[in-house]
Amino acid sequence: MTGWRIIFMGTPEFACPTLRTLIARGENLVAVVTQPDRPKGRGQKLLPPPVKELALQHGIPVIQPPKVRDLAFIETLLNLKPDLIVVVAFGQILPKALLDIPPKGCINVHASLLPRYRGAAPLNWCIINGETETGVTTMLMDPGLDTGPMLLRSATTIDGNEDIIALHDRMSLLGAELLAETLDGLKAGRVSPQQQDDSLSCYAPMLKK
Repeated sequence: MTGWRIIFMGTPEFACPTLRTLIARGENLVAVVTQPDRPKGRGQKLLPPPVKELALQHGIPVIQPPKVRDLAFIETLLNLKPDLIVVVAFGQILPKALLDIPPKGCINVHASLLPRYRGAAPLNWCIINGETETGVTTMLMDPGLDTGPMLLRSATTIDGNEDIIALHDRMSLLGAELLAETLDGLKAGRVSPQQQDDSLSCYAPMLKK
């Protein structure tokens, strides 16, 4: 396996299409990082995240740190010598020490047209606010909350009859396509980072159950 050494970080089903795309492209995936198994259901049986199941099906080593700030975990990633880290809905804020590891940076696939709807629940807030357009953005991560330089954006209209589940599934596929386009652009030197305009930003905090 040649090419950039890539670590993928993601947890829920939303992240799986991007991981599948990386696998299908034959990218050099040296590890997948995901959240620990969680107890679910009546019996509180420990269940693995969807990303873990997908990675194991393809023989990719899986790492499940309780906290990404742990020095032992940071050391593990350093030893893997990744050129690039791809992050999709991982579920923990990444410390600067981790973001600084890969020389080509950490790319996040975010489900909004940044700088609008930064945060954990962009699709929910788009529907709540009656938006007619949304999309996905690839960005280089910095220590802020979805504040890093943008790479590419892909916009799409929101069907008035579309619920959050349908929109979620569609955006997960759009994100995978945009990540592939972003990687091709970076490797060919066609994509360069653009700073976000903070004056246009708004936030999409996690919804309380």
